[in-house]
Amino acid sequence: MRAHADDYRRLHRPSVAQEAVLRHISDCRTAALGGHLEQCDSCEYQRISYNSCRDRHCPKCQSTARNEWVTQRLQRLLPVPYFHVVFTIPDRLNPLALRNKEVVFKILFAAVAQTLLAIGRTEKHLGAQIGFTAVLHTWGQNLLFHPHVHCVVTGGGLSADGQRWIPSRENYFLPVKVLGRLFRGKFLAALEKAYRGGKVDLAGSTAHLSDPATWRTFRDRLYQLDWIVYAKPPFGGPEHVFRYLGRYTHRTAISNRRIVDFANGRVTFSWRDYADGCKRKLLTLDAIEFLRRFLLHVLPKGFVRIRHYGICASANVNGKLEIARSLLQPRNEEPPPSEEPPRAESPAWWERLLHQTGIDALACPCCPAGRMVRQRALSPLELASLANGTEPIVWDTS
Repeated sequence: MRAHADDYRRLHRPSVAQEAVLRHISDCRTAALGGHLEQCDSCEYQRISYNSCRDRHCPKCQSTARNEWVTQRLQRLLPVPYFHVVFTIPDRLNPLALRNKEVVFKILFAAVAQTLLAIGRTEKHLGAQIGFTAVLHTWGQNLLFHPHVHCVVTGGGLSADGQRWIPSRENYFLPVKVLGRLFRGKFLAALEKAYRGGKVDLAGSTAHLSDPATWRTFRDRLYQLDWIVYAKPPFGGPEHVFRYLGRYTHRTAISNRRIVDFANGRVTFSWRDYADGCKRKLLTLDAIEFLRRFLLHVLPKGFVRIRHYGICASANVNGKLEIARSLLQPRNEEPPPSEEPPRAESPAWWERLLHQTGIDALACPCCPAGRMVRQRALSPLELASLANGTEPIVWDTS
């Protein structure tokens, strides 16, 4: 981005959100964002630590947020199997979704939630109130636009009266063909409502859909397609669930480690070709095309891409989720005390980093006994004058 952002701007017109991502990632961990001066409390060694951009699209700023999120979710796990279910929309919808991200993504989440909850409640299939966490992804391994939702779903649910836990079959969750058909109907019905309400922006490559007859043909062809829903086998254990999902929650379109080479204005990165037996391959793109693909996945400002539903919804955490936990607790095991113990103070950021990655960010690089102590904040102007003679440091925990 630092090398080719200006070239990209000359050839394309980034949106406000895309421009912010370009700027944030280019400035991340540089003097442009300021920083602070640190000094060892033993040998008085000094260094400058630059500030992070903390943009959710930055591949270097999501590690700590992800680990904290996973820790919180582990506290809400139930002692049941969990299933991984993926909902994908057809490629024909991609141009429409690109131009109407917020509208289409909201419809996608709603259709997924309604489908899982409805099929779960059906007596023929499970007859229970299930719970799940849904995470939106918009990319494929080759960085092309590919909206889909990952769901981690409880293997069972509460009965309608809330008096018992109804487990799903051991290695079978719900029928994927039934899920796919209901998902298709829910999604297209909501999209039709948005279209009739004038909430769908039709211009550019989608301008032809503003004609009602063309829209009906487009919609009818989508009804004729099989919409793909994929359900993986249950996870190895409850703790494995959200550690696995953590790889999805705060992931960006591509991580730094997948970039193999950058030279002569071309970027080479690794990717898995799922159409060819999940083989790992290399793909080389012009830097401008690489940035174009990366910026396809910038989310609308304020859009929430991690959501919880059913008994896992925020409104049910202290109600139905706790009822389910008590029903699943072995009878010979004593229930936890009713009074909550006093909460301990949250660990400092460096303690969390040490626990999660094994990196001691405050250890002095010069002497084994010293600890780096923050002296004072530094503005970008101060950093320009202090950079000479001090050693900048960048913590890459991605």
